[in-house]
Amino acid sequence: MSITKQKQQSAYLALKETFGYTSPMQGPRIQKVIVSTGVGKKRDKKVIELISDRLAKITGQKPSPRPARQSIASFKVREGDIVGLQVTLRGARMYDFIDKVIHIALPRTRDFRGLKASAIDDMGNFTLGIKENSIFPETSDEDLKDVFGLAVTVVTSAASKAEAEAFLRHLGFPLIVDSKVSK
Repeated sequence: MSITKQKQQSAYLALKETFGYTSPMQGPRIQKVIVSTGVGKKRDKKVIELISDRLAKITGQKPSPRPARQSIASFKVREGDIVGLQVTLRGARMYDFIDKVIHIALPRTRDFRGLKASAIDDMGNFTLGIKENSIFPETSDEDLKDVFGLAVTVVTSAASKAEAEAFLRHLGFPLIVDSKVSK
């Protein structure tokens, strides 16, 4: 089942007693999804254009370049050099992208066992790191030489980490509890 406003509304009804909501406006919602990637040491404009094109295919929206704010000599970065690309998704594209990540891309990940619940921060936002862009069906398999990673941040209006975790579980995110192994 895809994530829609109706699914968020049913999440409100399910979490109503647990968190003491008195109004549907108090329930958590997904506000936006931010997909970002760094271009690293790739100074070639063709490579940056290739990454930008693939990110546009994956998200359905053209990414905006992120320039360096200041020069750092040890990294050989000058102010204004493009160091990353970012896409902010809202509305229908946001819901479609989340649905694609949960139901299509993550199951294609090698040895996927679930998403760590510790990736939810104290503000209620969930950040997912994807090592290879090749798990998305839009990327062609013959171009495996230019594989890059993505960071997907789901920004919610949840007030706490526990509230965000319960909300995301209800929406269908495959969250697992981290098992901390001490040595």
